[in-house]
Amino acid sequence: MNQKLSEYWVKFKSFVKECKRVLQITKKPSKIEYKTLVKVTGIGILIIGALGFIITIGGTLLGI
Repeated sequence: MNQKLSEYWVKFKSFVKECKRVLQITKKPSKIEYKTLVKVTGIGILIIGALGFIITIGGTLLGI
């Protein structure tokens, strides 16, 4: 039991260390990057919504 607890503790410490490393190398996006990301995400959501709507209408018209 003690050995398993020790293994989990080592894995947890390793995970926290990796998370710290990732957070240290990330940076806050600039205003331009953020606006571009919002536009691309919005366009993607609209496209997926339109496809779902078209499929639903098509299914309704075909009686599926």
